Amino acid sequence: MTHPTVIKLHDGNLMPQLGLGVWKAGNEEVVSAIHKALEVGYRSFDTAAVYQNETGVGNALSSAGVPRDELFVTTKLWNDDQKQPKEALQESLKKLKLDYVDLYLIHWPVPATNHFVDAWKSLIELQQQGLAKSIGVCNFQVHHLQKIIDETGVAPVINQIELHPLMQQRQLHAWNATHKIQTESWSPLAQGGEGVFDQKIIRQLADKYGKTPAQIVIRWHLDSGLVVIPKSVTPSRIAENFNVWDFRLDKDELSEITKLDQNKRLGPDPDQFGG
Repeated sequence: MTHPTVIKLHDGNLMPQLGLGVWKAGNEEVVSAIHKALEVGYRSFDTAAVYQNETGVGNALSSAGVPRDELFVTTKLWNDDQKQPKEALQESLKKLKLDYVDLYLIHWPVPATNHFVDAWKSLIELQQQGLAKSIGVCNFQVHHLQKIIDETGVAPVINQIELHPLMQQRQLHAWNATHKIQTESWSPLAQGGEGVFDQKIIRQLADKYGKTPAQIVIRWHLDSGLVVIPKSVTPSRIAENFNVWDFRLDKDELSEITKLDQNKRLGPDPDQFGG
């Protein structure tokens, strides 16, 4: 089994390529999920203020005894707090029982309120103050990214977007790469794999490599150069999702999965969403 891979972000910091997402996990179940994940080998954990489980994440990490410098913790600025990112991050840090996060992300651009440029300027300051080692965004389209780069001269290290075989966002992924922005996939299994796991190519590759459909899809993300954060609180699935380091998909196999793209968005449209 080869070692889990890390990605070098454009600010020089290193990020594990595979992490655990904790969306929808309650404060109690997230503790056991993270302890299981740490035992299996995960070191990257992705939460958000709006998930309302940062306290559980903090309790899990503080009780696990893993050195802080081995962990990579991501949280996110919620839409309502775009005018006060520092206060929001300080509240998140208190719940997480941390002095800093490894990655702080603007959760949505919310163009209707048009605060995202000012929020980005604040994140730049928070990084300079050491409260966030790296800063980035989620769900930003090209025109949102262009605006914050034009206004500040600072590109995010990450753009975390909905990305799975049915919604591959190849143009945005390519634009990110051109600007040294690492693309990270949320909902990487298309919310449980419906319409993905039963695809012929996915089943064939699962048989070929002796893996599950989920493991094939996670490997597709990894071999496509994406950071990926599958979400689970089920111990067996947490372990399964991490057991992907002993095989790789070849170029032909990757391109076959590329053909599954339907531009099928399961989450909100970033140009419209203002929650």
